[in-house]
Amino acid sequence: MDYISYLRSMVGHEKVIMVVAGALVFDASDRLLLHLRSDNQTWGLPGGYMELGESVSDTARREAFEETGLRLGALELFSIYSGPENEKTLQNGDQVSLVQIWFTCKDFGGELVEQNEESLDVKFFELNNLPDNFFPSQKKVINDFLSDGKTPYVKE
Repeated sequence: MDYISYLRSMVGHEKVIMVVAGALVFDASDRLLLHLRSDNQTWGLPGGYMELGESVSDTARREAFEETGLRLGALELFSIYSGPENEKTLQNGDQVSLVQIWFTCKDFGGELVEQNEESLDVKFFELNNLPDNFFPSQKKVINDFLSDGKTPYVKE
């Protein structure tokens, strides 16, 4: 049983703090890696929930591999999001207060998956030509990246 299932077996749908980590992965042409999520058919950044015993960078690397097939190397902290704007109720009724940690990465290896349990498609996109069907809660990450502001962003 994974950590989230274990935790939910004790607290049901009550609100819990969950840590999410992921990465904005760029190829040599500065195109951004996205995957078409199988759970809601929107394009998003590779990332997901931290498991017990992981660091946030381990989480970002594991999620990127599971969703895209790429193994990430060096990561740089890009942003941290927390606070009331990051509270939500998931489709299954679970309530979460998210702490989201995002990295940037240009150091990776491996082969992109075409499709798997978590991804219906995986590809790199030009920053000025991102798909319209984008995962809503990750739009702020992209907007902050495109704003050229001071990093790391810490948003509460």
